[in-house]
Amino acid sequence: MEFRKTIKEATSQLDAGWRNELGFPSIPVLAHGSLLVKVYAPHGTDPQQPHTRDEIYVVACGSGEFICGDSRQHFSETDLLFVPAGAAHRFENFSANLALWVIFYGPEGGETPDSGGPHKYSSAK
Repeated sequence: MEFRKTIKEATSQLDAGWRNELGFPSIPVLAHGSLLVKVYAPHGTDPQQPHTRDEIYVVACGSGEFICGDSRQHFSETDLLFVPAGAAHRFENFSANLALWVIFYGPEGGETPDSGGPHKYSSAK
């Protein structure tokens, strides 16, 4: 399967006013097995609620602050952010051009963290 999508292509529908079933500026761009990739571009505020699956954000454009649980951290373009299933999270003080790839994967309720040390493909020691 070949697949390629640019952030400009993915956000063009959002720019035209697309909103998901909850009214958020989010649109699916790829689904395969348990994998679901969306693009998300909030404007003004980020009203999202915790999700039922593990989630990764890749910042395509923009910067701001990311709150996940009790943690607050600055983010900018090309950063990767992880959110475990069920965790309260949101973006604040973000730039007007914020656009994110959102990657949902795994089972409902999230995956069980592996506490057995680094992953076999990790360079961590």
